[in-house]
Amino acid sequence: MLAISHSSTALNLTDHVTPTLKPDEVLIKVHAAGINRPDIMQRQGLYPPPKGASDILGLEVAGTIADLGNNQSHLKIGDKVCALVTGGGYAEYCTAAIPLCLSIPSGLNFTQAAALPETYFTVWSNLFDRAQLKANETLLIHGGSSGIGTTAIQLAKVFGAKVIVTAGSEKKCNFCTGLGADLAINYHEQDFAQTIKSYTNNQGVDVILDMIGGDYFPRNIKCLNFDGRLVHIALQHGIKAEINLLPIMLKRLSITGSTLRARNTHFKAKIARQLQENVWPLLASGQIKPIIHQTFPLAEAEKAHVLMESSEHIGKIILTV
Repeated sequence: MLAISHSSTALNLTDHVTPTLKPDEVLIKVHAAGINRPDIMQRQGLYPPPKGASDILGLEVAGTIADLGNNQSHLKIGDKVCALVTGGGYAEYCTAAIPLCLSIPSGLNFTQAAALPETYFTVWSNLFDRAQLKANETLLIHGGSSGIGTTAIQLAKVFGAKVIVTAGSEKKCNFCTGLGADLAINYHEQDFAQTIKSYTNNQGVDVILDMIGGDYFPRNIKCLNFDGRLVHIALQHGIKAEINLLPIMLKRLSITGSTLRARNTHFKAKIARQLQENVWPLLASGQIKPIIHQTFPLAEAEKAHVLMESSEHIGKIILTV
């Protein structure tokens, strides 16, 4: 099969051996694969794949079932699915654990479906399981125009929360408010902590979904309401921050974070079931939708990475096979 080989500086289309199926897996003929920040980090040598995972990049795919493992499954050859995978997505064929294969919501094509698994699993797990976001609470999303951000805006709004986002340009801010955000803050022109203090009448926000880390941490603490929850899912500004413990104690704050890739199939399967029940009907009805910025053929994966690293995109970048 053809797949993308990578070094720290280049991505090339080369011949690879088609992956061997385990009993609890299916083989997917890939039609489209999503690109995510962890792919960039893995290419740079900063995020090695978990033990046993493919060293081919790619954490989410959409396509058709080409073969089945030995275990009985509700799936059959020819079924159209999207799947969360631990690696191997930038290829003509990719294996996936059976419980992590989801039917493609009605009305969505392969390109749109490939934009779902990594972002929707991440947002659901962190906002609704870990942070327990509820209707009528206020959520702050850093990176509101990213794939994660555009997903989080829509899910938070459809479940009744108020949404504030930060983004890096007026164009991105306007897109976020058009998608449903109640307030979008251009972090190049405004101090988000001061703006949120004014906007919320000094109350602050209930939940923060943060993919920045580093110097954002003390400002996040200032932004949180009593009993607020801060959830870290990435660290674009670095792994270290200065902590003032007093406001954490006085405001009864909860600080947490997570990574998804290394979690076991049982944990991810629980999220898959929750998505199938609570979110897939919303996608099928058109109440929410994946935001696709641009697609690239598999052979142009390097161009797709350059675009992601530029941060000029809004929503997801997808490879088509």
